[in-house]
Order: sequence, then structure tokens, then C-alpha cells
Amino acid sequence: MKRGFDNSRYNFIQENEILKRAEKYERFYLEFGGHLTYDGHASRVLPGYNPRTKLNILRALSKIPGGLEIIYCVNANDIQSLKRLGDFKLNYTKQSLRDIKILKRKVSKNIYVVITRYSKKNYKAVFDFKKKIAEFVKKIYTHNEIPNYIKSPEYAIKGYKKNPYIKLKSKLIVVTGAAGGSGKMATAMSQIYHDSKNKINSGYAKFETFPVWNLPLNHPINLAYEAATADLQDKNKIDFYHLKHYKIKSVNYNRDIKNFSILMKLANLITKSKSAFGYHSPTDMGIGNTKSGIIDDKICREASIKEIYRRMKFYTKEYHSGRENKKTLDRMKEIIKRIE
Repeated sequence: MKRGFDNSRYNFIQENEILKRAEKYERFYLEFGGHLTYDGHASRVLPGYNPRTKLNILRALSKIPGGLEIIYCVNANDIQSLKRLGDFKLNYTKQSLRDIKILKRKVSKNIYVVITRYSKKNYKAVFDFKKKIAEFVKKIYTHNEIPNYIKSPEYAIKGYKKNPYIKLKSKLIVVTGAAGGSGKMATAMSQIYHDSKNKINSGYAKFETFPVWNLPLNHPINLAYEAATADLQDKNKIDFYHLKHYKIKSVNYNRDIKNFSILMKLANLITKSKSAFGYHSPTDMGIGNTKSGIIDDKICREASIKEIYRRMKFYTKEYHSGRENKKTLDRMKEIIKRIE
């Protein structure tokens, strides 16, 4: 296989950036999204990328003084619905259990599970899930759904007050989950709220692989990320916060840009700061050095285009089997037009 990506170089830069950020705080919450234990998408669009890169970075970080602890977030509604995760062909519950077992074996025994969006409607599914994971984790917590969470930071803080506080010991806390919507950011903010009440200076950032903020908006690598999330109707956009503050174009995805203002209002209230964590844009909030690992742009472009067409075949098959809707296919057609 021709390599377009230098994995060792990327690991070194990414690990050092994480440690550099963490040094600023007594406790640092790092949100890990995407496929944590095996990232097939990244290895397909970046030939040379090890699909277990995130896991390897976590293992390296676990060896720092004080180690690290893990908060694994699980959406109660997705447990109940048995949501299927495309790349793994597993449902949400099975993938969560698999992740937890791997993380305990390879990274840290200090794993806490937070079940988010808990309610009477999903009580039975959550009860069954707790029994399955109890022997693998230190403790299981539940967070009730917070009404108007996105619309009002005041409502969010009212919810945080009611949430249980996970008493942690490590400086570095990894917050992760099997898929989007698991409540990672809300859980981290809840913890930071309680930390502030306990006079602990805490920080937050997101581990980002895609979209690649310092590649063009229509670069095939970024289009391949849109294809991977076409079922969610995600779209990459220019981060106008970053452009306004730094006069530099950067790429981020629509939900992060949309939620940045409310997140900063919330974080400012919690930290009693005018610019929480020193961030002026969603791009600032991310730790993403994917471009630093690209050693052959042409190879990565070709691999990304191939991946976009692979996704189209997958979604088409899912549509004909009744597991996908037409909106996803229409979204894919839009993406393909941008590469032709």
C-alpha cells in the first residue's frame, strides 16, 4: 500500500499538543469523538493511518504521572432503540460494551459510565444495560435529560446542579462514547461546574481528526467526512468565529459552529470568565493535527474519493433494505457533485 500519511509523526505532534493544553489546568477534560478503538474511516482516507491510533495515543497518555481516567457516555435513548452503528455492524449497546472492555484492558481500569438522557421511558433498557457493564467499570451514573439545554445556559446549569459529581483523582480525564449524541460535552461541562464549586481549575478541549480544519472546505478528505456523516445531515462550514477573530479561514462542522455561542456562554457562567478556556472559535476548542501527518496529498485525495463512492454504495444498500432514508442519498449526491 502506498502511504499518504505518517502515523508516527502525527502521534508525536498530537500527544504533545494534548499535554501542552493540559498543563494549563489542575484538571483537563478531553473529549474523544468518532471511532475510538478502531477508526476504519480514517485509515481508508489517510493511507498509512493506523486504525488503532486513538487507542495508542490514549495508552501513551495513560503513562504520564497520575495516569488518566475515562468517563464513557451512553445515550439512554440509543440503548433502548438498539441504534446500529454503520462501520462496526454492531448495535449501540454492543459497541459500547466492546469499547469499555477494550479501554479497561488496554488503557485504564478507572472507567466511569454516565448514562445520559435517562427517563422513565428508557428505565428498563438502562437497567438491563447496567447489569451487562457493572463488572467492567468503577461506577455507573445517570444524568436526566435537561429541558431547553441548548437554548439556555441557565437551564443547563440547573441540570448540572442535580447531576451526580464524579470524584476524580487524575489530571487528565478522557470523555468518550460510542457515537454522536452520547452527551460527552454536556457531561464534561457538568463535571467542570462541580469542579468549580470545589475550587478546582478545570479545562476542556476536543480531540479532532475530521474535518481537517486547515485543509480547504472542498478537499476530498473533508468531503469524505461529510459522506461518513451524511445520515446525520452534517455539513462542513467555514468557521466564521475563527475568521472574524484571526482573519484565517478554517473548516469546522455545522453543529460545533452552531453550538459554540451557547457553549461559551455556559462555560463563561461556570468559570466566571469572559473567554472561557481562552477560546475564540470552535477551531480553538479542537486539538487537531491531522494535516501534519499528510505526506502525500495526491494519495490521500484519491483514497478519499474512493471512500465517498464506497459510502454511496453502503447508503444505497441500506436504503433498499429499509434501514436508510432518501434524504441521506440526496445528501450523498450533493457531496459527489462537489468532487466531479
